[in-house]
Amino acid sequence: MKKETILVSECLAGINCTYDDSNNENKDILELMKTHNLVLVCPEQLGGLSTPRVPAEQLGDKVFDKNGKDVTINFNKGASEALRIAKMYNCKKAILKAKSPSCGSKQIYDGSHSGKIIPGMGVTTILLRENGIEVINENDLS
Repeated sequence: MKKETILVSECLAGINCTYDDSNNENKDILELMKTHNLVLVCPEQLGGLSTPRVPAEQLGDKVFDKNGKDVTINFNKGASEALRIAKMYNCKKAILKAKSPSCGSKQIYDGSHSGKIIPGMGVTTILLRENGIEVINENDLS
């Protein structure tokens, strides 16, 4: 039987790609590697941002880093690249990092860089869903 192929935030697989050069390793993702084909992506890196990088948050339809620099173009490019990769591997589902300005699927930070969380979706999640890909976050696995 053919294994399902799922797009996954690479930080969830233990790869150090977060803004602070750490990861968000998730045991459920590591277990999924045994039964599914996982295609790992970091939309922020795909968009040309470095690791480490200044943390960023969405504010309306823009994304700004903590220093006030508009990094929307990087987030949009990363989302487009993640979509291209998802299509290349025929991914119908994605498991992305909760609350991320790229990957959040239910909640995101409010753009004030104060830790406040609001309902919303990350840039990549929006684009994937617009293209028929189901997106959940790692918290929906357990």
